[in-house]
Amino acid sequence: MRAWRAGFTLIELMIVLAIVGVVAAYAIPAYQDYLARSRVGEGLALASSARLAVADNAASGTGLDGGYSAPAATRNVESIRIDAETGQITVAYTARVAAAGANTLVLVPSAPDKPDTPTGRVPLKKGEMQAGAIAWECFAAGKDASSLPAPGAGPLPGTAATLPAKYAPAECRA
Repeated sequence: MRAWRAGFTLIELMIVLAIVGVVAAYAIPAYQDYLARSRVGEGLALASSARLAVADNAASGTGLDGGYSAPAATRNVESIRIDAETGQITVAYTARVAAAGANTLVLVPSAPDKPDTPTGRVPLKKGEMQAGAIAWECFAAGKDASSLPAPGAGPLPGTAATLPAKYAPAECRA
């Protein structure tokens, strides 16, 4: 009678190692994209105070960046800037999210064109009181048209967004 061998053969161990390698080859890039998307969420959360400042200033008819103090840079977010003329918010991310030159997300505000029966959306303007609710449109790289619901599309960003769409939330993609 033959003795029973315990353990695995070399071939069995090599097959298991190959399977683990294939799974890791797919999982690691997906996890890196997931991390970048979660870091983009941090920037959008920090931009919420800028959105409130723009809305308050638009309602009072003052400069759209008045009274806003940008938060300090974090490990993921380099800066948040408000355009004083249009209220456009630009969120710049660090190299942990995307490479320099391809790391900005743009939030564009718009207001109804008429307070009674709006038919479209117009950009905010410094020094003019805005009637109606402000709508925000988020832009990442590749998005070139507004997807705002009725009463119509809003304005496009004054400066192009460069953050790759794969890292941006769904509402920021084309």
